[in-house]
Amino acid sequence: MEFRLLGPLEVWDGQRPVAIHGAKERALLACLLLDANRVVSSDRLVDELWGEDPPESARKSLQVRVSNLRKALRPAGDVLRSTGGGYVVRVGPDELDLDRFERLLAEAEDARARGEPALAVAKLRDALALWRGPALADVVSDTFGRAAAGRLEELRLVALERRIEAQLELGGHVEAVAELEALVARHPYRERLRALLMLALYRSGRQAEALGAYREARRELVGELGIEPGPGLHGLEQAMLRQDPTLDLAAVAAPERAILVAALDTGALPSLVAVATALARRPAHELIVVQPVARGADVAAAAARVTTLREELAGDGLTARAAAFSAARPYAELVRIAAEHEVDLLLLDGGPETLADPDLTASPCDVAVLVVRAEPFAPGTVLVPFTGAEQDWAAVELAAWLARASGSALRLAGPDDASRVIAHASLAAQRALGVAAEPLLVPPTGEELIRAAADAALVVLGFSARLGPVRLDVVRRARPPALLVRRGLRPGGLAPRASLTRFTWSVRP
Repeated sequence: MEFRLLGPLEVWDGQRPVAIHGAKERALLACLLLDANRVVSSDRLVDELWGEDPPESARKSLQVRVSNLRKALRPAGDVLRSTGGGYVVRVGPDELDLDRFERLLAEAEDARARGEPALAVAKLRDALALWRGPALADVVSDTFGRAAAGRLEELRLVALERRIEAQLELGGHVEAVAELEALVARHPYRERLRALLMLALYRSGRQAEALGAYREARRELVGELGIEPGPGLHGLEQAMLRQDPTLDLAAVAAPERAILVAALDTGALPSLVAVATALARRPAHELIVVQPVARGADVAAAAARVTTLREELAGDGLTARAAAFSAARPYAELVRIAAEHEVDLLLLDGGPETLADPDLTASPCDVAVLVVRAEPFAPGTVLVPFTGAEQDWAAVELAAWLARASGSALRLAGPDDASRVIAHASLAAQRALGVAAEPLLVPPTGEELIRAAADAALVVLGFSARLGPVRLDVVRRARPPALLVRRGLRPGGLAPRASLTRFTWSVRP
């Protein structure tokens, strides 16, 4: 059961809406949900529903409303209970949108405190997406809900302010100006919004307009309320007049997502980095280059190699980190790193047997194994054998990302009976990434696919437990390097909607 207060009152039983009839019944449920899992006394409920001068029959009427509400909520079980001179609605974790909203706000604050504004922005966007309009929009009346709706609206504005603050920390001042101007027009006496607008204008090189925004704020506050701007707003104006350097961004924010490159064979490092470098440029991703070594091997020498590579990548304008380590179970360690460092893709060398390793099945992100050839990857046509199977969507997603980033052509190869699903994949790639895929209809044999791959720069294949002899043939014998992809625990963003959750690839707009 799902209960929604952030907009019109709604109750959902799975995918089915639950009808709550009667204005008093709806107001009663809203009142109980605002104090979910806490007992609300009968006296308070009478005051909330009938105001300061309730009729003599109010208590009996309350019992009738409770009975009607229990019947409506019966599919959820015993969620509405009588106890301790009042009533309580029991809701579980994430069953109430207000609880989810407040949890996301707290997580965003924690992220900002840790110096992770990008994560804070994502959390706050998720929180604000829960709103479907003014809180309690259809149950607020002369006697009920105005104060509660006002408190919730204040929470929403706080979330908006914090999200914009985090955006400004990431350098999103130009994009924030228009939104802030609209918010200031709706909330002219909210000084925090005025301050954010001034800061966004100032960082956009519009200093005169930033100072003009202060003068406009002062004119409205003095003219309408008879008060001067507060110390925060006044102090910001003074800092702008003296062009205080603390108003500027200290540095360009690092990319919020990463690609983890792991070379188990030192000789594979150039090929892996060539693929990862292309992916990391558009959209910007940080590269984390690591080299696992066997127990007893020279970790210092491996660390020196990847550190030198990190410096070279930095010279090419890429954000990169590097490390080396020894581990008895290197794949388990790579999965841990991927989970801790906002990794979108784990890229390593090996073969089909690598992706079958049980430690890699716990990866939160997609895993790609590069079957290295003599020559490193260079931009050129990216070929995807595609039949619409689940893992093929992960392959076409990664291939489209790579084709866009490297300016390469994308080609989807499949038998005649796959032409419809190939067209569907091409449309999805165009919508999400702006990449048009060329269909290539070939007989479903290894020889035909190998021939189709002859002029490609890379072949990207979806991996499943049963790869099949045709695809194994392509991996072993095709001229270009092969990239085997298996979807992680987070589904991709191009697959048909029926197979998606709310999580998608960060490469989507």
